[in-house]
Amino acid sequence: MSAELHRQIRSEMDVRQAILESRLYSQNAGFGDTPSRLIATAVSELTRNILKYAVSGELTLRRVTAMGRPGIEIEVKDEGPGIADCEAAMKDHFSSSGTLGLGLPGVKRMMDEFSLESGPGQGTRVTARKWI
Repeated sequence: MSAELHRQIRSEMDVRQAILESRLYSQNAGFGDTPSRLIATAVSELTRNILKYAVSGELTLRRVTAMGRPGIEIEVKDEGPGIADCEAAMKDHFSSSGTLGLGLPGVKRMMDEFSLESGPGQGTRVTARKWI
């Protein structure tokens, strides 16, 4: 298994493929069924956000290790319009597009580490990690 998996996200088919590949990737890295599903769910939410807000972007999955503990890092980035208020975007039920507003806060809860970098006109980068 490659140490990294890169996928361009430009269509719903890309999102579906990324979800399937992320589950297999995490299982091959040693994650059990439930954590692999959490990783796939996070990938689903983050890649769908790319289509919804930025039209296209990219996903990278990589195997990481910290203090001898293996894990997976999910990184999604785009060059879309960015998020004007990251603090508000991380609150449950905040939505700029009429959705339930549970996506980013939900991903943060599912993962062990979470980082959001964005600003108006700067695109968005989300990095999340799950440890075995």
